Amino acid sequence: MTGRTLGVCYYPEHWPEERWAEDAARMARAGLGLVRIGEFAWSRLEPTPGDLRFDWLDRAIETLAAAGLKVVLGTPSATPPVWMFERHPDMAHVDPMGRAATHGGRRHYCFSHVGYRSEAARMARLLAERYGKHPALVAWQTDNEYGCHDTTLSYSSAALSGFRAWLSARYGQIDTLNQAWGTVFWSMEYRTYDDIPLPNTAMAEANPSHWLDFYRYSSDQVRDFNRAQVEAIRAHSDAPISHNYMGRVTEFDHFDLGADLEIATWDSYPLGFLEDRGEGTEAHKRAFARQGDPDFQAFHHDLYRAVGRGRWWVMEQQPGPVNWAPWNPAPLPGMVRLWAWEAFAHGAETVCYFRWRQAPFAQEQMHAGLLRADGAEAPGLEEATQVAREITQTPHAAPAPQVALVFDYQACWGTAIQPQGRDFDQFALVFAWYRALRSLGLGVDILAPDQAPLARHRLILAPGCLWWRDGQREAYAASGAQVLVGPRAGAKTQDFALPQTLAPDWAALGVTVTR
Repeated sequence: MTGRTLGVCYYPEHWPEERWAEDAARMARAGLGLVRIGEFAWSRLEPTPGDLRFDWLDRAIETLAAAGLKVVLGTPSATPPVWMFERHPDMAHVDPMGRAATHGGRRHYCFSHVGYRSEAARMARLLAERYGKHPALVAWQTDNEYGCHDTTLSYSSAALSGFRAWLSARYGQIDTLNQAWGTVFWSMEYRTYDDIPLPNTAMAEANPSHWLDFYRYSSDQVRDFNRAQVEAIRAHSDAPISHNYMGRVTEFDHFDLGADLEIATWDSYPLGFLEDRGEGTEAHKRAFARQGDPDFQAFHHDLYRAVGRGRWWVMEQQPGPVNWAPWNPAPLPGMVRLWAWEAFAHGAETVCYFRWRQAPFAQEQMHAGLLRADGAEAPGLEEATQVAREITQTPHAAPAPQVALVFDYQACWGTAIQPQGRDFDQFALVFAWYRALRSLGLGVDILAPDQAPLARHRLILAPGCLWWRDGQREAYAASGAQVLVGPRAGAKTQDFALPQTLAPDWAALGVTVTR
């Protein structure tokens, strides 16, 4: 799908089937063009092992298509059915205290569990075989919100065995690891890879190189879990594949995962994020409590434009109060419209509202939709309908900023392991620079640390790139742009040691940080 489109998230399994056609017709009348479905429906698709029941989903897709709506189909691996834990009792996510998640929520699996990874890929394959060529299918979404609920790092037995194998493949001889990690310190030297524990239970603190490699391993598990589904889908479908990322989730490398996908999407909740994970004083949060931080959504729009290599959507746009933040006010009138237009101004192809009809049961019943639970229009629907009219009348211009800002997920891990101070945070550092650029009226491209700047970039900002990637310094020097290097840049090697030349580890700058 090209151009600008509005969509909505819909859960036909939540509603009587006789209501589907009415809902689909109302969506079309409101100017919505696509519907995301299926991402939490595994227990209805396969209520017991091997008992596949796709007939209801067939009818739901046909009902939506009959109303002229396109479909984004999600794979349901974020919510495994209860029987999955009977089949794989050790597949649960395990927190740093060693507590295994139980069934009854979502995202309660461990990315390292190869058995569940295979099950998720199997379901993705079955869906792709059945719907991959359907004329209403416009895109896929894998899983839902990787990393949400602090689930990237898991301390399970599957993670332990997987981490040891990953280290062996990375370093080869155990002496190579000992040298890279500096394990001679505190007599930490290992004899075999079977000696190496997970880093969460070390007394005092674990070796920072140990932690960094565990972050790297865990990020690779997210990528590989996703890749298994992508490969299963691509064997049977040519439709583009996406994943819906979250705001301020930095525990896995989104650029790395996004390289396997055609579209990056993210879930934009301006009011929820302001309270739950935003930057700023309490006075700042009060001032924007009903609008959202003026820069937070923009930052993520630019970030995911980069992750998607130019193709990106908002897969979930807040339509009213949410249920999960410390405080959940209603948006000011006009904000639902404004947020959509902000996304389009940053280059979004699609803005998809969450959700169509407010759920009357379970965990999210206090989360607004475009309709109330009784089917009456909620305030957000009128604004969404207005945007649907406006996008047909407004020319589209792609952003082409002259300023580049480098965002490094691995630097987020490194500064979490060894922060400059208790309140130091890599995301906050980069976001502060982004906010300063926005205050000057400048548009921003976000770069991965291994991505070369574009010819249009006249200024490159690199705050806190903790270690330089191969060719990064040379690319910046050759760009002809002004380059501003920020705090802690080049302060470590890729093995998390101090470089022999000290920070910023860039001889051409003629500067050394001595203390």
